[in-house]
Amino acid sequence: MAGGWARDGAVQDQIDDTISDAVKAARSRMPVGESERYCVECGEEIPERRREALPGVKRCVACQSGLDSSARASGINRRGSKDSQLR
Repeated sequence: MAGGWARDGAVQDQIDDTISDAVKAARSRMPVGESERYCVECGEEIPERRREALPGVKRCVACQSGLDSSARASGINRRGSKDSQLR
């Protein structure tokens, strides 16, 4: 059920687009190419199992975890409230 000027299914379309954008962003951050043998951050050897599981990996688990935790989510604001637009 849509309200106002929105057509039926508009809310679900926004949800689908948000999920699609998140998947595309995650895939774009996936490593590609040949894996490094040693971490580009700390120089520790990257285990062979990790290099096989993630082709193109450049960092050890500890360094990648630190990088991932400092990454900030950004994207398109699809919410309609003014409060969400101020963030």
